[in-house]
Amino acid sequence: MVGQRAQHDPVSLLLLIRLCLLHLRASGQPHPTPEAPAEEVVSVQGVRGGSVELACGSGPAPLLVLWSFTPLGSLVPRPVAVTDGAMSKVEAIASALGVVSLRNGSLVLGELREGARGHFLCQVLHVTGGQLHTAYSHLTLAVLVPVSKPQVRLSNPSPVEGASVVATCAVREGTEPVTFAWQHQASQGLGEALVGVTEPLFRLDPVNRTHLGWYMCSARNSVNRLSSDGAFLDVIYGPDKPVITVEPLGLAEEGFWASEREEVTLSCLAASNPPSHYVWLRDHTQVHTGPTYVIARAGRVHTGLYTCLAHNSYLDSRTQTTVQLTIYYPPEGQPSCAVHPSPGAVTLLCAWPGGLPPAQLQWEGPQGPGPTAPSNVTWSHAAAQLSSGSAFTCTGQHPALAPPALCTVTLWEPLGRPTCWSTATVGHQFIMLSCEWPGGEPPATLSWLDEQQQPLGGSSSSMAVHLLQAQEDLAGREFTCRGTHLLRTPDPHCHLQLEAPQLDVAEPRVSVLEGGEAWLECSLRGGTPPAQLLWLGPQQQQVDHGTSGFTLHPEGAQLRLGIYDADPAHHRGTYQCVARNAVGNSSRSVLLEVLRYPAPPNVTISRLTYGRHRREVELQWAIAGPGNLTGFLVQRKASALGPGAGAWETAASDIEPESRGRRLGGLDPGVLYAFRILALNHHTAGHPSEVKIPADPPFSAYPAVLGAAGTGMVVATVASLLVFQYAARHPETFPCLETPTATPGLDPAQETTDAPVNVTITVTATP
Repeated sequence: MVGQRAQHDPVSLLLLIRLCLLHLRASGQPHPTPEAPAEEVVSVQGVRGGSVELACGSGPAPLLVLWSFTPLGSLVPRPVAVTDGAMSKVEAIASALGVVSLRNGSLVLGELREGARGHFLCQVLHVTGGQLHTAYSHLTLAVLVPVSKPQVRLSNPSPVEGASVVATCAVREGTEPVTFAWQHQASQGLGEALVGVTEPLFRLDPVNRTHLGWYMCSARNSVNRLSSDGAFLDVIYGPDKPVITVEPLGLAEEGFWASEREEVTLSCLAASNPPSHYVWLRDHTQVHTGPTYVIARAGRVHTGLYTCLAHNSYLDSRTQTTVQLTIYYPPEGQPSCAVHPSPGAVTLLCAWPGGLPPAQLQWEGPQGPGPTAPSNVTWSHAAAQLSSGSAFTCTGQHPALAPPALCTVTLWEPLGRPTCWSTATVGHQFIMLSCEWPGGEPPATLSWLDEQQQPLGGSSSSMAVHLLQAQEDLAGREFTCRGTHLLRTPDPHCHLQLEAPQLDVAEPRVSVLEGGEAWLECSLRGGTPPAQLLWLGPQQQQVDHGTSGFTLHPEGAQLRLGIYDADPAHHRGTYQCVARNAVGNSSRSVLLEVLRYPAPPNVTISRLTYGRHRREVELQWAIAGPGNLTGFLVQRKASALGPGAGAWETAASDIEPESRGRRLGGLDPGVLYAFRILALNHHTAGHPSEVKIPADPPFSAYPAVLGAAGTGMVVATVASLLVFQYAARHPETFPCLETPTATPGLDPAQETTDAPVNVTITVTATP
């Protein structure tokens, strides 16, 4: 009964809350009763900004749960929240703890604040065995603060080498204990931990260049671990004595050497911070500023003494180093090898002048090494001791060249025999006699001889050319080219005889049907120098590749002329194949006949009538007489009797030869047309048919009569009904009708005496 009243009576609930609060305020600490013994204090940890849930123990379902909070250093508890299961209340002062809420009697603190450090008391009112009991839970909440991001502070960020530096790792807040770790990262390299340094500060005494770089520290407590940004320690030192390197590397007794025309890079490095400023001198004259001096294309003028000056502007200190650079250059080009034939012997010459230092040359032959000398060397051999294929090599050595330079001479006789041919210049004014015997070392000597074996001009090596004035009496004359070589006996030769060209045609007479394709073939037979082939048309005009309706197809010594879509008016006639060279001409004729197809049979129009609305006509025709045909052609024009009379135009042309009728549309109803038809046999058209004008279609009376009869019957029926109605109303008008019996009580004098009425009914039938 007590429990039920406590659950449902709001007045009793508020009274109990006040009693509990008064009890707490009066004593400052809860007083356990024998029914509710005191519980041990539970320690709970939370992180600032995080969330923590404080449980109120276990037991029967509570009637009332009351949470209070006592800050550290205070003895007065403060109410925080209360709930009876149905409703709950959170005090305004609870916002100093964070975001406070209740969950099934447990106190949930979100966005935890440092003000939540202290003691929490949970009082529970519940009913057990019909009796009202209270229970208490004591909790102590510790709020942990994460360490803030540490910062590295250097007592001197830019010390001179040898000074003292103190590095400090500062943390603004964080729950103790806080431990520290340090890391050092060189300006170029990976970071390394500083083993053994766990304090928030450490000392570098004395500082040196190896200490230069980034310093980072990390701080850790029981909540988190954070690392600082890097602080750069810039140690000032130098410059050391400069070190000069040359690329590509070439060491000489007095210093360095480099090859002419190559890129030479002189690099100077003096350890210094801040980096040194460099100045380059050549023979005591400034040529460059900067650590690297690049000679893009080394020349002989770049030989000299090179001095590198290094300057530290912060410390105002200087150092320098000097080296000698010599530019080597090889002789121009490659060694040149030559063979000079002489009676009974051969002399080998190798020369390669110039260069610094001079190139060293040496001959080597099939029997072993030969003489050696700088710049040029000569070696002689008897011709009887030599055979075709003997090879001699001259090797040139120079420091500026990685591989040696070579030239090789191989003595060998030319293969085969001399080759002769002739060509004509433009316009056939001159004939050029050419003779070639390629290969051979030394080259063969060639000369032209006439029919009496007399020289024509001088001799030349490998190839001989002689010009003759073109004239007809040269036909049939023979010329000889003679070649000589020291390894070949007897002297070989070749002959050349000048000839006028000759022609052959495949068929002197060619026939083709109109519209067909014809080929005229012409073959060249002989002719020195080579002749030019061409075709002339019936009007003696030259046919070329651009002439319309023709095509030229050269095949070796043949020239074929093709005629497409043959037309008697343009293509029929005599064609000439002409061959020309510098010593004569030749021609052959070919007659081309273009035949027409036989005339097709005549055509007559059997019917030509207008269609509906006069926009089309129905045409039917018949053929008369024998003959082949491939189709029909229908023509029309505006009749001379109507407006717009004109020339014949095609109305239909794609009509099959089996057709005998065609419907033609596209007519203008206001124009009077005339039509005719022709039979076609390929390109040959037959005699036109008679000209006819379309007729109107014949009148059909049967539909008109039926329409008139139907209309008459309807009108007659209506008229009969009207007559009978009138007769009923006026019986005296129709004497053939009997007079009806008088009605009793009706006066005979009152009967109607109107005159007779004539009724005329007219029926009109409209077709």
